Amino acid sequence: YANVTMIATIAAQTKCDAVWPGWGHASEYPSLPRTLNERDIGWLGPDADAMYASGDKIMSTLIAQHAKVPTVPWSGSGIAVKYKRGDLSEVEAGFKKSCVANLQQALECATRIGYPVMIKASEGGGGKGIRKCDSEQEMSSAYNQVVNEVPGSPVFIMKLASNARHLEVQLLADSWGNAIALFGRDCSMQRRHQKIIEEGPVINVDEKLLLEMEASAVALAKSVHYVGVGTVEFLYDNDSKAYFFLELNPRLQVEHTVTELISDINLPACQVMVAMGIPLHCMSDIRKLYQQSDIHGTSTFALSNENRMRPCRHAIACRITAENPMNNFAPTSGHIAELHFRSMPNVWGYFSLKSQSSIHDYADSQFGHIFASGKTRDEARRAMVMALSQLEIRGEIRTTIEFLSSVLENAEYKAAKFHTTWLEQQMAKKSMVRVPSHLTPQKIVLLGVVASGD
Repeated sequence: YANVTMIATIAAQTKCDAVWPGWGHASEYPSLPRTLNERDIGWLGPDADAMYASGDKIMSTLIAQHAKVPTVPWSGSGIAVKYKRGDLSEVEAGFKKSCVANLQQALECATRIGYPVMIKASEGGGGKGIRKCDSEQEMSSAYNQVVNEVPGSPVFIMKLASNARHLEVQLLADSWGNAIALFGRDCSMQRRHQKIIEEGPVINVDEKLLLEMEASAVALAKSVHYVGVGTVEFLYDNDSKAYFFLELNPRLQVEHTVTELISDINLPACQVMVAMGIPLHCMSDIRKLYQQSDIHGTSTFALSNENRMRPCRHAIACRITAENPMNNFAPTSGHIAELHFRSMPNVWGYFSLKSQSSIHDYADSQFGHIFASGKTRDEARRAMVMALSQLEIRGEIRTTIEFLSSVLENAEYKAAKFHTTWLEQQMAKKSMVRVPSHLTPQKIVLLGVVASGD
């Protein structure tokens, strides 16, 4: 699933019409749509040039600056480049100017921007290739860690907003030049820069500002002739009440179900229709969203926020991982004896494993995702707490189920008063319950003895 040559070869051998990118792995490799195009095989996403320009963290930020989308101070501040289809020479020149090539350049850049800063590898992701740096004394260690975690990746530096939220705008664009925003998601609940809880729609942010953020995302998509689904990520500063561009993910994200629940839009189905050349105004889900009387019609209409329905419900997503909260969330592996999940009318989830299966040492720690919805945020939250309490996983692995429940029951989470570093601060204060309250250390030892048969 990460080998472009193999994917293209299998697609040709099976005589398929198109390839659906999914998420992660080869879904962000520009070489994949380029190779498929050479073999006359369809691709359910942006073309190679748009993916190359918008999918890279540095290039997309340069293009965002040209599109007048707000950006935080960073190593490429003030460098404006215009995207030209088929000619990326200007973008690539700006790219080189925006990178830091060694520790000395990193130190000079951080001094110019002002600490604290984030050192990021443009090809990093999933918590890798990113380090916070509070002072010049920390720069050498942080820079070397980023370089070593993503070998060969270009590196850039950006100002850190300490009291910020991570907000996302879901994009959908057709091949006729139309692009819309399908509301937003709040992915601020993170640990080590990894999302653990996502939700939508965004609350506790001025509605006019949210609409402005959505308009910025749409403008960016149109500037690179984007086609398909994508996500524009922003930082929202709780203090200044301003937003700043982070990056554009040129694919469907694992938390896309949150958007589907709050908008009643089937995003994978839209991907297929876009690849078939169907314009947005001919898709029934889109016509319903924009309150058209004939949802199966083909008439054009203004894709404006004035016509768009409001989110129909609130949704919360929790990532289920094989990590041990009692051991600094170290990944665990081993046999899974039982896995039982009970779907409910307002709760849905999926798992990559089942009873009598196992997680090997090199697997990604996430093996499940649960989504809960409700008429209100609190109704969705309570549904998720109930779902987690009924999720049964027994075996050699450890999970974050109880930890997630304790987050959802936290008073500040209930009031939506959190930011990207809130969770780590709570953990430092030991205010999070990491294991079931009835499992004392003595009971854990006894259970371990019984399980081992000693």
